[in-house]
Amino acid sequence: MLSDLFKRNRTWSERRKAEEPSYFSRLATRQNPEFFWVGCADSRVPANVVAGLDPGEVFVHRNVANVVHSSDMNLLSALEFAVESLGIREIIVCGHYGCGGVKAATEDMLGGLTDHWLEPIRRLARAYAIDLGQLAEIEARRDRLAELNVIEGVRRIAETPILQRAWAAGEPVKVHGLIYGLKDGVLADLDCTITRASVFGEDVPHLSAAAD
Repeated sequence: MLSDLFKRNRTWSERRKAEEPSYFSRLATRQNPEFFWVGCADSRVPANVVAGLDPGEVFVHRNVANVVHSSDMNLLSALEFAVESLGIREIIVCGHYGCGGVKAATEDMLGGLTDHWLEPIRRLARAYAIDLGQLAEIEARRDRLAELNVIEGVRRIAETPILQRAWAAGEPVKVHGLIYGLKDGVLADLDCTITRASVFGEDVPHLSAAAD
């Protein structure tokens, strides 16, 4: 299988060079992405593919169920590099319907590391138990929980010292929440964007509306 991987790589490389001779030399000399993407590690949701972007246009961090932990040094270091070194001003937290991590968070715990990782989603499920219970189908409840997990991730990123410093310095950074449909390949805006104004109490309607 590894030899097949190398073969596919060479085929792809040659095709890209035939389509655009300067493609790799251009990528090798600069990295200037417009977006920082926090997404799920699910192999069906590659950021640049679903967003229709080329390599070099999006800086990516992925983990199981796109959970934003306030103590995740991997995520925080990537966020800091994105904002302070790459100058990215558009941050996206993207979940997806049919998420296996969200599904696992709604089932019995197995006693592994995944249970610890998914604890914030379990907490959301408890906090929104009444609202989720109004949805008849379990898949609908899980999909709504996936949305709530994105909204919570947007909130948590906005609360980091990294974003607080950027906003205090007057940087126009925005944090958006999106959800991706595996069944139709479409990205949807959860209308929970946070800007500097909303954090400092001047404008919070979008976040409140999405969370209610």
